[in-house]
Amino acid sequence: MPLRRACDPAYPFHTKLTTIRDLNVTEDDLLQAREHAKDLSLEETREMMIKVHRIHEKDPNFPVIILDKVNAFINNQDVFDHPENYADLIYEIKTEAALITNNSPYAEVRAVVDNTDDVNMPCSTIRAWVIGLMFVVLIAFINQLFSIRQPQISVTANVAQLLCYPVGKAAEAVLPDWGFTLFGTRHSLNPGKFSTKEHMLITIMASVGYATPYTDNIIWSQYLPQYFNQGYAGHFGYQILIALSTNFIGYGVAGLCRRFLVYPAYCVWPASLVTIALNDAFHTEKNIPVPGPFKKFFTTSRLRFFCYSYSAMFIYFWFPDYIFQALSIFNWMSWIAPNNVNLNTVTGMNNGVGINPFPTFDWNILLWDSPPQDPLMVPFFNTANKFVGCFLSAFVILGIWYSNAFNTGYLPLNSNRVFDHFGELYNVSKAINAKGLFDAEKYEAYSPANLSAGYSTLYMFFFATYTATITYAYLYHRHEIIMGFRNLYNSFRKDKDIAYEYTDVHNRLMSAYPEVPEWWFMICLLCAIGMGCAAIAGWETYTTVGVVFYGIVMCLIFVIPIGIIKAVTGIEVTLNVLAEFIGGSWVAGNALAMNYFKSYGYVTCAHALRFANDLKLAHYIKIPPRQTFWAQMIATIVSSLVCTGVLNFQMNQIEGVCTPTQKNHYTCPGINQFFTAAVLWGTIGPKKVFGKGGQYTVLLVGFPLGFVLPFFIYWAQKKFPKQTWLRQTHIVAMMYGAIAWAPYNVSYLWPGVPIGWLSMIYMKKRFLAFWSKYNYVLSASFSSAIAIAAIIIFFALQWTEITLDWWGNDVSFQGCEGTPCVLHTLAPGEYFGPRIGEFH
Repeated sequence: MPLRRACDPAYPFHTKLTTIRDLNVTEDDLLQAREHAKDLSLEETREMMIKVHRIHEKDPNFPVIILDKVNAFINNQDVFDHPENYADLIYEIKTEAALITNNSPYAEVRAVVDNTDDVNMPCSTIRAWVIGLMFVVLIAFINQLFSIRQPQISVTANVAQLLCYPVGKAAEAVLPDWGFTLFGTRHSLNPGKFSTKEHMLITIMASVGYATPYTDNIIWSQYLPQYFNQGYAGHFGYQILIALSTNFIGYGVAGLCRRFLVYPAYCVWPASLVTIALNDAFHTEKNIPVPGPFKKFFTTSRLRFFCYSYSAMFIYFWFPDYIFQALSIFNWMSWIAPNNVNLNTVTGMNNGVGINPFPTFDWNILLWDSPPQDPLMVPFFNTANKFVGCFLSAFVILGIWYSNAFNTGYLPLNSNRVFDHFGELYNVSKAINAKGLFDAEKYEAYSPANLSAGYSTLYMFFFATYTATITYAYLYHRHEIIMGFRNLYNSFRKDKDIAYEYTDVHNRLMSAYPEVPEWWFMICLLCAIGMGCAAIAGWETYTTVGVVFYGIVMCLIFVIPIGIIKAVTGIEVTLNVLAEFIGGSWVAGNALAMNYFKSYGYVTCAHALRFANDLKLAHYIKIPPRQTFWAQMIATIVSSLVCTGVLNFQMNQIEGVCTPTQKNHYTCPGINQFFTAAVLWGTIGPKKVFGKGGQYTVLLVGFPLGFVLPFFIYWAQKKFPKQTWLRQTHIVAMMYGAIAWAPYNVSYLWPGVPIGWLSMIYMKKRFLAFWSKYNYVLSASFSSAIAIAAIIIFFALQWTEITLDWWGNDVSFQGCEGTPCVLHTLAPGEYFGPRIGEFH
């Protein structure tokens, strides 16, 4: 067969079908790729495929069948000596090369991200800034005001994305075309049609602005008299400095890590695809019929489909959330014998390990994680590995509890609280002095801290996750990391016209816009460091300014490994436990200093990942980088100012705030938990818990375990390359499932498995065009409907304490599922563990 027929339109139909199936492309994508493939020489294709094989060899998102063909292509010299004998192979490889060059190698990205750009489309317009900042102020105000209420209410960025569309269209219809010219560019109140770039810029502002500053926790714990009672924490300057410092350190780091986390095509950032799908549903004008299930063609547009599915979920969510709550916590096996300890331990969803084949009919349960990991959004290997990790660790928890290891049999199985040796909640006031510092004499007369079986297992696997992350990044992504450092170095060289080596279509299209210079991010980082040092040194914080630099070092060590993992899988490995562990060990006895270690060690990295995700959104939608920079910066400043202002109102104007009897339910459950953790891991310190002779020292085995396991999986994948299930084994995702405990369990992870398989495997493989058109729109519609319905239910019913008292709302909370059962009980006045005077 002549070589020219490999890209000929008359190429055999059966070969085209095989190519569509193997490449996981729609017919339209294949036609575009075939046109571009005609211009590729065999040698160009070979060089390109060598790079592709090196980058995607261990990529679980990349089709394994294509990797096998790429391997057969680049390692067979006869293909290049006698190409006429390999026409089919060459055709597929050239098509894949063209697909990677002119689109994305991933069907998930091609489904929602356009591979073209209109450089003249309005983006950073007056109306976009006004609408964006209006939503930032609104959601920052709401989220801060209700952040301390039980139950809490939170408005997320996807709600702002949903609501800003009608506002933008109204501005398009009503505002006059009045404007002015500045530096050669005309700025108008109404530059025309409300564009998808304006919509996404507003969404990015909302994404930056909806989260309340984590440092609010420090302020609350310092200021209130029932905590540390430090009046200076009410100073607005101090509050805003630490809030902006942690935010902007994260942003500066995110900007410097663009070449690792934003530019590479393998950094998909699955959560961003749902956001783009919602945008596309509002702005796309084409509606192509697609073949789908039941041998039918589906002609419903994305916007109409969004409205249908949104309406259905909005109505349905009232049942599991308010009318019939047993649909949410469907612990039906516990109903058989509510007080049977063994039955509820194994099957219970509230207080057991949750092994239940039908645990819920509530979509919101599938969004249990923060940020949510919808099974329609993340790759299936993510969903499956997390479930496997959670399921296997359930038996570790059961073994610990039933053997009464660490005296866990006296405690609830899966609580995230800390207990004393009477089995009661730990009273931290009995272990500290009037200044909130550790009091050894009071501690030794009271009790050591005790963890439940679920909580102690969580800590062990948290330790394993951190070392596994570093090992995994080295084994699977060292080539990409090296390339990122090389490109970062080249970006500082004046003789380099191109600052990076990423040649996919999205990077080529973004090259039309001026890049943000590295020194912009460096200035941002330096200003953030200055603000942090000023706040810590300028007030009586009992903390060294070195904590700021500790946070930066910790963030720099982990941000690339965990950033790559999140960009590829959607999983975010948080550093809160490690920050508490290191900070508490460093400043044992000083809870306030530990809080700063935790904030700068954990929050700065978390913010860096959130900012990087938004940078990828802008990258996909082709928003000019400098406009994204200023949108994030200004939205962050506005959000921080609003939240800090509301914080002062809460602290000074809400009577009885953060007390159990506060009349409007501003009881601050999150602040109480933060204060407890601060005292336990800062005042008492991890040395007494995990140090030499500590009760939980054996849990440190997680560190070497996490270090070794990725090597074992890597070896197995090399040894058995034909086992595709091994290639889909992701050790960090598995570890992440093993830290889902306290208070979550198997019941929260299992429902996503069949749904993820149906979407990401079955539908995607058999009805790719149908899946591409509707999958992410369905995910966005369900999440948006739940968010809006939850707000209405909260204000209309829960706020006014209107409840429905009937069997369907009570049955899930009876017996051991209401009040946790324990394996062993104590006689009156008795306590477990070391005797008083025997622990120090």
